[in-house]
Amino acid sequence: MMAEVAYIGGYTPDTNGSGPGITLVELGSLARLGETAASGPSFLAVHPTLPVLYAVGESERGTVCVFARAGDGTLSPLAQRPSEGSAPCHLAVDPTGTRLAVANYGDGTVSVHGIDGSGLLTDVWIFPYREGAHAHQAVFGPDGVLYVSDLGSDEVRRYLVGDEVVPHPAGPVRLASGMGPRHMAWSDGHWYVAGELDGTVRVYEVSGGLDDSGASGTPGVSGGEWREVAAVPAGGTGGHNQPSHLEVSGGLVYVANRGPDTISVFAGPGLEPVAEVPCGGVWPRHFAIADDRVYVANQRSDGVAVLPLKGGVPQPAEEVFAVGTPSCVLPLP
Repeated sequence: MMAEVAYIGGYTPDTNGSGPGITLVELGSLARLGETAASGPSFLAVHPTLPVLYAVGESERGTVCVFARAGDGTLSPLAQRPSEGSAPCHLAVDPTGTRLAVANYGDGTVSVHGIDGSGLLTDVWIFPYREGAHAHQAVFGPDGVLYVSDLGSDEVRRYLVGDEVVPHPAGPVRLASGMGPRHMAWSDGHWYVAGELDGTVRVYEVSGGLDDSGASGTPGVSGGEWREVAAVPAGGTGGHNQPSHLEVSGGLVYVANRGPDTISVFAGPGLEPVAEVPCGGVWPRHFAIADDRVYVANQRSDGVAVLPLKGGVPQPAEEVFAVGTPSCVLPLP
């Protein structure tokens, strides 16, 4: 691609009225480069080596769509299949490009799909509904383990991914009761987790992992023990807050706060407060950091706000890219 671009997913029909779409935008100029019809594409991911993009279709009968990416960033549909659950809200591709994990929020199921050499989906492993479960994010850790934050059960489910996909022998990680873990991120031996229900950010130190045989081995490998080392309010001044997305960049932890409509910044791993700034809109569901800017998908104000970074701290929004009910921003070089 000639310039850095981003894909924006959400819920609102595209300008042709053909259905919810994926919007392509050039980040420097914020020029709208195109739109692709898709069914409820609330979260997006790209293949690590192939020009392929994946999108969940957040509906009662969830779907996963596969798109080919042209050199100019435009998308062409390749395939669509069931997500094997309802209301899928997140998906992730493992670093090897051979597995795609989907979190189905509506019924709490998790599905893991094989990916072939062309980027199309093959076999699928399904981990079924459990009472009260609401899977919200699926991420692959540096140990190769698949971690799924379950907002409904206050735990992080773990799966071993190889020729087969199986539940981790040590079971899920139990987090603070009532926390409602939503999004999480790994950095330097720690997992950082945003609690949607109790309005906190928590950090966990990982140690005592498993080696390939399942025996106690190198710390942090294949799961390990989690120890909570800090828990702080995610933002706001005591009012209602539903933290959404969390990222770690340059040693700083960034959290989007829905309700206060802010982005909070903490220094890891102790979670010392650095700053809390307006997000440039209403109900920040997701954000991405690229080119010394934070791009915030403000779902209820129909725009992606661009906040410059100064010393790692977001500054007031300098521009807003108008797009209906954005829920995900995915920058690409």
